[in-house]
Amino acid sequence: MKTGTKVMGWVTVAVLAMTTGTALAAKSVTKKEISGVVNLNTATAQQLDLLPGIGAKAAKRIVEHRAKTPFAKVDDLAKVKGFGAKKLEKLKPFLTTSGPTTVAVKKVKTEAKEGASSSAVAPAAQGRRASKR
Repeated sequence: MKTGTKVMGWVTVAVLAMTTGTALAAKSVTKKEISGVVNLNTATAQQLDLLPGIGAKAAKRIVEHRAKTPFAKVDDLAKVKGFGAKKLEKLKPFLTTSGPTTVAVKKVKTEAKEGASSSAVAPAAQGRRASKR
């Protein structure tokens, strides 16, 4: 009787793992797609906050910095605390020091990758054998 209960328990776990993996693969993910540019010298804190990797605090630091010294070039952003070479390279396509701010954010739905479902059933998919006792 105990062996039958254990087997039913394992079967239940296996079925749940497989159905959970399938359900994860069917979900869609919403991504933000950014277009346009942000003028470092005229953009509002809210417009700066739209950029990837810039939050409210970083936007506030940019606004405070430009009040003292306007940005002559995009690379001057590295003078602001929290903006290193990596972050600056990521942001460069969206930054300018002249002209209007034209940034726009569009939410795009994409399908989740199927790779997420394989993690739920990885041991069986890898062909591991049960240990003999």
